[in-house]
Order: sequence, then structure tokens, then C-alpha cells
Amino acid sequence: MEYVYPAIFHKNDDGSYTVLYPDLPGCVSEGKTLGNAMYMAQSALAQWIGYLMDKKIEIPKASPVKKIKTTNNDFLNLICAEVKNTRAVKRTVSIPKWMDEKVVQSGLSLSRVLQDALSERLA
Repeated sequence: MEYVYPAIFHKNDDGSYTVLYPDLPGCVSEGKTLGNAMYMAQSALAQWIGYLMDKKIEIPKASPVKKIKTTNNDFLNLICAEVKNTRAVKRTVSIPKWMDEKVVQSGLSLSRVLQDALSERLA
């Protein structure tokens, strides 16, 4: 699922940037350059939303950009992050008996093999 939140970028005296999310108190990021700060802001947003999902905490709505105030050294930018629900689900799958026997003999995890194969196929 995609999440888009306004982020405040503050340019520090050393040229680096600090990034704050007004709607997500405690979600803070930094970057040495603007490009790095944007990349880190996206990563921080994805991790923060993922944390809220894991803890079953309600995800706050994003504020309208026009309602967010900035100061002289700040600017506002929208950050988009895709957050995947990694919760495991049970599925019934069918494989030939000989494959099942080989899986058991080899000590492989059928779930891990299926996840790896699907990740590669869907990438």
C-alpha cells in the first residue's frame, strides 16, 4: 500500500538536512545532501508506517499541505513510501508426492522456497 505524507525539510548549517513528519511525531530522518535526505525520508516513512501496522496502532491521516507552516530554512515536500504487509498467511498448496519427499530429505523449508520463488517471479 502507498502512503503519502508531507515532510518538513530543514537545512542545517553544515548543508545537511533534517526531515520531520508533522503527522508522525517521532518520525525523524536526516541526510547529508538533499537527495540523500529524500531517500532517507522515504525509508523512515516506510519503517514508521510498518511499525504502526505491526503494533496495530492506527495510522494517522496526512494533513493537507496548505495547513503546514514552515520557517525560513525549511521547505515542505510530499514523500511517498510503499509499505508491504509482511504478515504471514496460511495457504494450501499441492505438490507432487516425489517433490514433497525430496523437500523432506533435503531439510528445506517449503515455505521459504515458495517465498523465494514468488519474490523472484514477482520482482
